Amino acid sequence: MSTADDELHELRQRRLRELQQMQAASAPGVANAYAQQQAELDRREAERAEALRRILTPEARERLGRIRLAKPEVAQSIEQQLLALAASGRLQRVVDDAMLRALLERLMPDRREIRITRR
Repeated sequence: MSTADDELHELRQRRLRELQQMQAASAPGVANAYAQQQAELDRREAERAEALRRILTPEARERLGRIRLAKPEVAQSIEQQLLALAASGRLQRVVDDAMLRALLERLMPDRREIRITRR
């Protein structure tokens, strides 16, 4: 396993322990429903991460991670589009960094050029 996989596994284990502690401390029905809901969200996120890991090269994943830090909504949009392309079978190969940059250029609006004129 890579360090990212180890970190993800450790985070999941820590979250599971927290949920179990919360369940033991609160009302059984409410905590159980919350734990099930959280477990479902964690499972979906793990599936999403695994799918992205399969369709992106390490360099592309790194670039997407940096984008996620700066612009989470853009990263979310790109991930959704990549997953949709992969699900429909329109991705013929693994997405590398150059292909991801080309996708970003098409998706990102042109930057406005600001000109300051002094009178």
